Amino acid sequence: MSQSICIISTQAPYRGQFAKEALDAALVSASYEIPTSLLLMGDGVYQVLEGQSPDQLGRKNIASMFQSLELYGIETVYIDGESLGERGIAPEQLLPLYTLLEGDAVASFLAQQDKVLSF
Repeated sequence: MSQSICIISTQAPYRGQFAKEALDAALVSASYEIPTSLLLMGDGVYQVLEGQSPDQLGRKNIASMFQSLELYGIETVYIDGESLGERGIAPEQLLPLYTLLEGDAVASFLAQQDKVLSF
C-alpha cells in the first residue's frame, strides 16, 4: 500500500519558483499513483486567486496547472482558511476547485498524511 503525501505550498505564485516546484512535485507524485494532496497555506493561497494576469510579469498563468491536477488523480486542493482571512481574501475569489480547512482541520488533515513536503 502506498503512503500518502501532502505537498504544502506556502509561496505566492509568481515570486520565485517554489509555487511551480510544489505543483510539479504533486504532479510527479500523483503520476506514480501515490495518494497525493495539495495544501495551500500562507501566501500560497494567492495561487488559486481568480483573475490573475501574469503576462505582465512575463510568466505563464499557474491556474492552468491547477486545472490539470484532476487528470493526475488530485481531485481537491486544500486551502487554509486562516491564511485567507489574514490576507483579506474571500473564498468566492478563488478558483472553484478547493476544500477550505478551518481551525483545527488543518492539523487534523496533516496528521492523516504519511509524508509532508513543504515548499
